[in-house]
Amino acid sequence: MTDPDEIRAFDAAAPAPEDTETATFALGCFWGPDVTFGAVEGVVRTRVGYAGGTHSNPTYHDLGDHSEAIQVEYDPTVVSFADLLDVAVANHDPRRQPRKRQYQSVLFFESNDERDAIETRLAEIPVTVETRVEPLDTFSLAEDYHQKYNLRSDAARLAAFEDAGYGDPAIRDSPAAARLNAAVAGKDVPEIARIEG
Repeated sequence: MTDPDEIRAFDAAAPAPEDTETATFALGCFWGPDVTFGAVEGVVRTRVGYAGGTHSNPTYHDLGDHSEAIQVEYDPTVVSFADLLDVAVANHDPRRQPRKRQYQSVLFFESNDERDAIETRLAEIPVTVETRVEPLDTFSLAEDYHQKYNLRSDAARLAAFEDAGYGDPAIRDSPAAARLNAAVAGKDVPEIARIEG
């Protein structure tokens, strides 16, 4: 997908933010989860940032006690929170916590139902689980250069977004960018394959 019109059309056809729900997970360096969730059917938008800490206005170079996190905006008519939770559990080692708080594993919840789903899922793991379960208080966006990191390494595809009139915030929130970021990293993204033929 390197045609600006295709990008705009893909994004226009995606569910609006008010028709989606969000899930937030810290699973180590946030670039990998951004790619993984960007390839999941029903995920509309992804964004990376910082969560789980008390430091106000965290940045990559002044993270405080936050962890790198992925926030997933999804269409609940296509994929459930439980499905996304399965992806999160499969993409980190629940038996260990990295020493560095920046890369620790945390499954965040925004409702009692989400908390119950997380606790039930973790109870199914037949080992001692070190993954933390915490309420999501705040999610702070990471710097623009961290958003859609793999896509930013593909000059032709990134140029198509710029030609479509997308600045950094629009690229961050673009459904097409979430899909292409995953495809550039080698994930199977059927929607992109259909478009690129």
